[in-house]
Amino acid sequence: MILKNNKIIAGKDPVYNLHFGLVCLSSLLFSSSYNMLIPELPAYLSSLGGAGYKGLIISLFTLTAGISRPFSGRLTDTIGRIPVMITGSVVCIVCGLFYPLLGNVAGFLLLRLVHGFSTGFTPTAKSAYVADIIPASRWGEAMGLQGLCYSLGFALGPATGSYLRMYYSFDILFYTSSFFALLSVLVILGMKETLEHREKFGFNKLRISRKDIIAPEVLTPAIVVMLSYSAFGAILTLIPDWSIHLGIASTGSFFIFYTLSSLLVRIVAGKFSDRYGRIPVVRTGLGILAVALVLIALASSFFSLMSAAFVYGMSMGVLSPALSAWTIDQSKTGHRGKAVATMYIALEAGIGLGALFSGTYYGNVPGKIPAIMLFGAFLILVTLFYTLTLRNKKSFAGKQG
Repeated sequence: MILKNNKIIAGKDPVYNLHFGLVCLSSLLFSSSYNMLIPELPAYLSSLGGAGYKGLIISLFTLTAGISRPFSGRLTDTIGRIPVMITGSVVCIVCGLFYPLLGNVAGFLLLRLVHGFSTGFTPTAKSAYVADIIPASRWGEAMGLQGLCYSLGFALGPATGSYLRMYYSFDILFYTSSFFALLSVLVILGMKETLEHREKFGFNKLRISRKDIIAPEVLTPAIVVMLSYSAFGAILTLIPDWSIHLGIASTGSFFIFYTLSSLLVRIVAGKFSDRYGRIPVVRTGLGILAVALVLIALASSFFSLMSAAFVYGMSMGVLSPALSAWTIDQSKTGHRGKAVATMYIALEAGIGLGALFSGTYYGNVPGKIPAIMLFGAFLILVTLFYTLTLRNKKSFAGKQG
């Protein structure tokens, strides 16, 4: 890797370099920051008297994340990648500090709404940054590596959150979340910007037209993203209660096993998508995902639920880098931020709708969870059928892959 005119240029071995490593470390810290809260928030909301609003914990978060995507995509393509990364992390810092201060249901739900802006900004800019410094022929591998670090936050975060909640307090948990977000900013402060023609920020940059919201060229992968991540919304909402129902004290255990298995396959799956094409790898991931949801529905013990979590992690380890690389394959030069934002809009929509509908139907009745998971498996099979209608091209940089 070298620098030319203050711009990072990919070198002979571009995947393994300092800037990419810093992005990965920042992704780990950022992901840990907000994921350490997720398994503990249903119990926290119940302690505030808001047990009936558990479905909103995730759906409100993803609502604002989705709303902010067109803005983050536009800003990523105009003012630069790094300022947008930092903006999202700052939101996490502020929200972590305010959770203990707004100790009622209304205040909590308001903060979940605001907190969602963090994931609306930071991941969009980081994906665009990685695509800038990595050749198209290695996007799958790079997205797998960066996703690996991001996914580590799904293990480190919940494990840390459960420990802090059990041995300290919810307030310490929230403050630690802010601290991790702060570290994610400090890691990237010295990095070079990759956007060649930057513009100064002005409020006119926040004026969004219809053409700024969605990148039509990436609608096909976006549809697959939305449908496949709807199951994740249900899992985020219901797995804490399902774990407790099965007698599992640590509600973060599922996410630890899920993340560990995801890490085992991400890099290999990313390389496979570079070599054989995105669509065959996506089909494989969807098939594994359908099996995982059936296993969650049938779980009756710690071992069976953790086994299901392991299979679920494998499915997402296969899907995530392939879907990200597929989106970037289809993106247009100069509009990479908008393309990535479109993918994340679909992701947030899937998670939000999955959380909302599953939480509403659930109604604090654990016996309904298996039916929800089985319906999710059916929806994934429909998605798999959709991908069978698509043709595969083993190509990159703006072509279907």
